[in-house]
Order: sequence, then structure tokens, then C-alpha cells
Amino acid sequence: MQEVEKLKSELKMRGLSPMTVRNYSFFVEKFLQKTNKPAAELNSDDAKLYLSDLFDTKSKNTIMLAAASLRFFFTEVLKKDFADVRIPKKDKTLPSVMTKEEVKKLIESTDNVKSRLIISLLYSAGLRVSELVKLKVGEINFEDKTGWVRSGKGAKDRLFAISETLSKELKEYLTGRENQYVFSKSEPLTTRNIQKIIALTRKRAGIDKKVTPHTLRHSFATHLLEQGSDIRIIHVLLGHSSLNTTQLYAHVSTDQIKKIKNPLDGLI
Repeated sequence: MQEVEKLKSELKMRGLSPMTVRNYSFFVEKFLQKTNKPAAELNSDDAKLYLSDLFDTKSKNTIMLAAASLRFFFTEVLKKDFADVRIPKKDKTLPSVMTKEEVKKLIESTDNVKSRLIISLLYSAGLRVSELVKLKVGEINFEDKTGWVRSGKGAKDRLFAISETLSKELKEYLTGRENQYVFSKSEPLTTRNIQKIIALTRKRAGIDKKVTPHTLRHSFATHLLEQGSDIRIIHVLLGHSSLNTTQLYAHVSTDQIKKIKNPLDGLI
């Protein structure tokens, strides 16, 4: 479809991620197929009807993504108004977090060196899985125990830190390898590949809760907060655009809640 190609071009020119291009294109293409109308005749009522049908079978997060896709399509490609289409608000659910013991158990349950280093780096640096697969060897300073995420979310660069032990292990792992990327030779691994590694390792470790690459990122942030790290530093390490996003971890830190002296105890 010509309209979908225009959408893809506009998204790419804005520097948005390949995943955003794919997701937005998917929903707009479904919308155009369902309405079966020329682009010039499309209006906000068509969008409302399409989105209302999604409420019967899709989650709120999926509907939000579909609505965001249509909003961009209407306003930036069709140059039409979309203001009267209400988008549902995201559910404020707390992220799943692993205990330090569970992280250790997960790492110890890997079945090869590469998998152990992948899981260790996700946790040690708080990386997004998309950032990990694109991480190049030259972007890690093994002496300083730091690395750079280049063109991360929002097309931003940021510095991250890794543990001294992991830095030595990564350097040893890469010695003699002609890798362009830390965990692959000439092309990045797929994020799906990493997700499968973690899913299989979680089963092997006997951990009941859901564990994804992002769970390790959440756990990294929460454990930093629990050991007294300034939330503004955590904000920088995670590469959040807003401190409000990082503030979510203040609600997850159960260790800090457990350390509070309850006022009732002072009355008894």
C-alpha cells in the first residue's frame, strides 16, 4: 500500500527504531484493510470504530500502541486531525523484580559461557536487550570497566558501568575472537535469541516468576536503589528520558520498606 510506504519513510526520517516502524506499519495496514476506503476519505470516526473493535480481544497496551500508530498516521502522513480520538491510559503496574539470590541462581544455571556473560551483562549494566545485541567490542573500555550505548532509545548515547569481574571475563572471552559485536561476529544477534536463552535458563534454575531481559534491567535498578544509590544516578544509567520513569523503582524497593521502623512499635 502506498500509504504504508509513506508512513515507513516518515518514521525512518524521524529516526525511530525499526521495531517502532514495524509496529506502526502493522496497525496502520490492518486499519486500512478493515476500512477499505481511499486515504482521502478516512476520518477520525473510522479510527474510533477500528479501535473500539480491538477492546473485545486485545489488551489495553496493544490498543494504546494501535492508537499511537493511527495518531502518527493521521497527523503526520494524512495531515488530518486526530484530536477527538481518546487514547486509553496505560495501566500503572509495577515491574517484576528478581531478588539478588534469584539473579545469582539464574547466572549459575546457564549452560555455557556465552549465555552466562549475556545474562551477567544485562544485569550488571542495566541494558535493554536491543542495546545488548548491538553492543560492539570497541564500545567497551575494559580498563575503566565502562561502555557506551550508541544511539539507544531516543537516539541517545549513554555511558554504562560493568563489574570488575565481568569486565575481565568479557575480555578473556573476546581474546582470539574476530567479533565486531560483543556476542556475535558480523551481524547482531536477534533479541528473540536472547529471550529464548533467558527463558530456558529460568526453567533450569527453577525460578517460578516470569523472567525476561527487561526483568534483569528492572532488578539492576531496584538493587542499586536498595543499596543506597542516588535515584538521579540510576536515572542516567538507565537512559530514561524522564526522572518520573525512574521514580517507579522507589515503589518496587521492598528492602527499603522492610527497614522502616513501624510507628506502632514505638507505642508498645
